[in-house]
Amino acid sequence: MRTTQNHQPKNIENFKQNLLLWSQQFDDILWLDSNQHTDQYSNYDAVLAVDAFTALRTDFFDAFEKLKEFQKSTKDWIFGYLTYDLKNTTERLKSENFDGLEFPDLYFFQPKKLFLFKDNQVEIQYLRMVDDEIEDDIKLIESIVISSESEKSHNPIKIKLRIHKDEYFEKVNKMLAHIQRGDIYEANFCQEFYAEDSEINPIDTFKKLNEISKPPFASFLKLEDKYMMSASPERYIKKEGTTVISQPIKGTAKRSTNKSEDLKLAGDLSKDLKERSENIMIVDLVRNDLSHTAIKGSVKVKELCKVYSFLQVHQMISTVQSQVESDTNPVDIIKTTFPMGSMTGVPKLSAMQIIENLEETKRGLYSGSVGYFTPNGDFDFNVIIRSILYNASKKYISYSVGGAITAKSDPLKEYEECLIKAKAMREVLEKPL
Repeated sequence: MRTTQNHQPKNIENFKQNLLLWSQQFDDILWLDSNQHTDQYSNYDAVLAVDAFTALRTDFFDAFEKLKEFQKSTKDWIFGYLTYDLKNTTERLKSENFDGLEFPDLYFFQPKKLFLFKDNQVEIQYLRMVDDEIEDDIKLIESIVISSESEKSHNPIKIKLRIHKDEYFEKVNKMLAHIQRGDIYEANFCQEFYAEDSEINPIDTFKKLNEISKPPFASFLKLEDKYMMSASPERYIKKEGTTVISQPIKGTAKRSTNKSEDLKLAGDLSKDLKERSENIMIVDLVRNDLSHTAIKGSVKVKELCKVYSFLQVHQMISTVQSQVESDTNPVDIIKTTFPMGSMTGVPKLSAMQIIENLEETKRGLYSGSVGYFTPNGDFDFNVIIRSILYNASKKYISYSVGGAITAKSDPLKEYEECLIKAKAMREVLEKPL
């Protein structure tokens, strides 16, 4: 049983910052923040789950069946992530590339303490609460004083490229050869940027990354000595009642400080035939994925190739919706759509095979998903992109970026698009906080 209490902080933003600092005492943390990008699909402005009561940690083998059992037996809120390498349980695939981060393939936990933000109110839910624990924690959280001195600076991080520019061009050309042969129509090709023997302050790094991006699906994850700091603009999939939605992103353009130039960049993106064809191919893939669990005839494209503007980039986003039967298992909906179309390609299986052969790094948490299940089986998950990943014990820092390769791709333009996507992470790491 959960004990629930509502709290209205005097200053909601200060309470959020204090709460994040307070949460660092726990080994299991997941913070999700919409940065006020609330829309018709949002349930909460922000969510914090901390302190595992029960947990599931596993490799890819039978991962979705284990998650299904954990979700069914818990019948409570569970929070966690799915790595990209769960593809190895949905298809006969392998992940043999280098892994400098070593996140478990799947991790979910049932939090003892849960904070749900909506409209300047916080709903606090504690599992097996002791005496006045909620009141005591609120007092402690509100007593935290944040000073500029408490935010530790780090030395600028020296970023290395796993794939250098000329090698990137070679690999993209190999992918284009696959497209010309008809093996695939489109595939998302990614590259890693990394730093070794380097240390960062995870919470301060996340705050800086979030501040310069303000995305709708920002998230901070801590699993013991491993961290994710994400400024993701993309929702993977959400279920509410019998309605399921997916919102793939394909199509990126830079922003400009000049208003008329910025409007032109957004307008050009909306009319760009290559970007639109990328997006439409992935929409078709998502429609097909959703159809595996959908009521026949219920899969609809609610929004096609709409351009949304964020602080760092313009993005082309589509929204696909389906209806499912009330007794459809929520984990089955995820299993039949994972990995998400925007991070794989068309056809999905062939694309994933080619990606594995051409990329140099195991994707792991990057291009996976983080989110939660509610007690009644609803869920909401993002796409882990625009994210910094950190293994504190190994002192290994990583971020990856990618783009969709189609028959119309120019390797140089694809490389430049990667650099646009990498800009926020590079800025955060290379400049002292």
